[in-house]
Amino acid sequence: MTYSALWFSQLQFFGSLSFMTIFFGMSLGLSWLLFYLRLRAIGEQQLLWLPMYRFWVRIFALAFLLGFASSMPVFIQLGSLWPTLFAKIHAVSSPLLAVALLGALVLKAGLLGLMLFAQRQLADWLHAAVVFLVALGYSGVAACLIALVSWMHTPTGVKWVDGNYEVSHWLQVIANPSLLWYGLLFITASFAMVACLMMAVLALRSVRRPLGEGERRVFQLAVYVGSVAWVGLLVAFVGNGHMVAEHQPIKAAAAMAYWQSDSVSSWLLIAWPSPADLSNHWSVGLNQRGQMWLGQDADGMLLGLDQVAGMSPPVLWVFIAVRVAMLAGLGMLALLTVGWRLGLTRHYDPSALTPRIKALMIYGGWLGPILWVAGLMYQLFGNLPFVVGQTITLNEIYAQHQLLPTVVSFIAYGLVYGLLTIGFIALVRSVARYGVVAVARHRGRA
Repeated sequence: MTYSALWFSQLQFFGSLSFMTIFFGMSLGLSWLLFYLRLRAIGEQQLLWLPMYRFWVRIFALAFLLGFASSMPVFIQLGSLWPTLFAKIHAVSSPLLAVALLGALVLKAGLLGLMLFAQRQLADWLHAAVVFLVALGYSGVAACLIALVSWMHTPTGVKWVDGNYEVSHWLQVIANPSLLWYGLLFITASFAMVACLMMAVLALRSVRRPLGEGERRVFQLAVYVGSVAWVGLLVAFVGNGHMVAEHQPIKAAAAMAYWQSDSVSSWLLIAWPSPADLSNHWSVGLNQRGQMWLGQDADGMLLGLDQVAGMSPPVLWVFIAVRVAMLAGLGMLALLTVGWRLGLTRHYDPSALTPRIKALMIYGGWLGPILWVAGLMYQLFGNLPFVVGQTITLNEIYAQHQLLPTVVSFIAYGLVYGLLTIGFIALVRSVARYGVVAVARHRGRA
């Protein structure tokens, strides 16, 4: 094994996990918004809201397909790249993954089929209940996965016995210190990503013609949901930062590029961390503004990366990931500000925007995935070289692959995910420009 092979394996797995979770998060947010649209389509306003439900349910179905299909490579890579991981944490991972997989299969085999293809056969209230169950099932699957990942970063309720974890208290396993903040980050990022997607798609539709009343209502919904999600994301960012400082001080130090313990701390806007020199080559920031984001020992001394010489995470990647996520969040705020201004002056109609602002809103649909990938990079890379707590390292569970096959596999996965992303964008653009073509109406399908 070489470091390069290990590094390419990490990138390969991170790419697969990022692709899967982007579409999983998109499906989760869309499922709850579809439930709202389906409820509004019951009764007198059916002609206004039902076309909007049918439009967005197509995009939801495509996101679900990509998210579900890409979960297979993630599980394959977990077994092929890190084969001994589950053997060490099976007491915790097996029950949580079993529930998650069972929920995903029930969604795919039963409820999702009724949601997508049985609208005309079911009463309105019954179909709305099916949509609610799909959203609830998605949330349950997400809760199990978040519980597992959060426990891996802050393990509680377990004992380390003969190189394996054994559960001593399941309530403590689930209610670990990072569960609340990881869950809030996941949920708010999902809704923020969907809100940006909705605004971008509707802005693209407005290029060809003014939006109808139903489309403007959906644009208004996206602005409202995105605003609430942005506030929740800010709360989650601050809460997660305090939690990391308390329970993962080295991860906090990497995010701040803070090298020497008990030195003057700064909130760095820009820097180039150098692990070789244990310092930053150049930096721009605010002096004495970083104490609250750093861990402290029992005597109140700030903990830096010098505490774990040779065992620190990739500081440059973690540092950049936090700043990119913050920039994406500020971009979302600007996008939402434009949306609120449209609501006050133009009844939420992006047709009134100038071509340049409209183009920026369309490209703003990328802010959600950018925020998602940057946040995932911070959470996962910040824990390295450990995978679970401070006990299991990445080297321990690596499968000792050669460099060339690892590089080829990495490139192949990248090409596949790139083509799938291009296909998703092309289909969404086509639907946005030309609308949805009804499929098999004579057979009663939605």
